[in-house]
Amino acid sequence: MIDHFSSSRHRGSPLARIITAPATRFVALLALCAAYIQGPLTKLFDFQGAIAEMNHFGLYPAAFFAVAVIAFELAASAMVVSGILRWAGALALAGFTLFATLIALRFWELPPGMERMMATNAFFEHLGLAGAFIIVATIDLTKGAGK
Repeated sequence: MIDHFSSSRHRGSPLARIITAPATRFVALLALCAAYIQGPLTKLFDFQGAIAEMNHFGLYPAAFFAVAVIAFELAASAMVVSGILRWAGALALAGFTLFATLIALRFWELPPGMERMMATNAFFEHLGLAGAFIIVATIDLTKGAGK
């Protein structure tokens, strides 16, 4: 694929300096992982709710899956945000997102109406999120975490 939009003439612009700043990168990665940080923290503070969620999606034993999801999401998010094996954390979150989306947002099984429309939108938003994680992994593998 040819990138027709990249240009060296914008690299020194104030906007380019802001967008490429390490602080901006950190905040963007934190934002990308926000749901994977907030979700497990919520589960930690309401573990019975986490167990109920696992039961709702047919994941047994529910307590085991709740603990595994909490640990996985926090660890993979830490990898992405910190840069330690960022590509691996990003690919893990992409796969997890796709898997969880297929379990939780089965919009095609819902009758037409508001609930189906909301599930459809959320399904495709999650596909975009998984795509963003794949882009993070690609950048990390091709350009290096420190660049």
